[in-house]
Amino acid sequence: MMQTQYKVFLIDDHALFRKGVGQIIDADPAFKVIGEAASGQEGLDTAIGFKPDIVLIDLNMKGMNGIETLRQFKALDLTAKYVVLTVSDAEDDLLEALRAGADGYLLKDMEPEDLCANLKKVANGMTIIQDTLTEVLRTALLEPKPQRKDEQASLTEREREILQCLSDGLNNKTIARKLGISDTTVKVHIKHLLSKLKLSSRLEAAVWAHNQK
Repeated sequence: MMQTQYKVFLIDDHALFRKGVGQIIDADPAFKVIGEAASGQEGLDTAIGFKPDIVLIDLNMKGMNGIETLRQFKALDLTAKYVVLTVSDAEDDLLEALRAGADGYLLKDMEPEDLCANLKKVANGMTIIQDTLTEVLRTALLEPKPQRKDEQASLTEREREILQCLSDGLNNKTIARKLGISDTTVKVHIKHLLSKLKLSSRLEAAVWAHNQK
């Protein structure tokens, strides 16, 4: 049986970097780089025609920055996963990207062999964050806003179970199997619990849940 090949679209204003990352990704048979853009606006204008599975977005670009690009992509009718690939390990950038709905946050100084390994996790429904940033995120969320505890009280029992699954890093299919419900039902519950907790992504929910323990 032929392995699924995931289509990747690159958005970065440095041509040399796009070329290097593209070569790394194309060297893995699980991926195919199907397009690239030198700016956020160019990416928004062209990516939708390629129907990518994963979009890699640089954070600091001329014109529209990566966060605004990400927000606009999230408003489009695409089923893609969005991963920020940046040089910035700043707490504010990390949190803002997660709130904008990023499925992952990776640093450009990571080992080349780790890039595709992380992209495979994203393609399979997991959320990823650079290992070196885990402590940054933990510190940032050590003192959750008090009202969040009240909001957690409004979660149904099923939503609490799914929140725990997100905290454990499980993807939708695994959650569905574990709880004996459909993938679609899992997605609906996640949408509701994110809304109740005023969170923007499953990664943010996972970290928040972890810090309630």
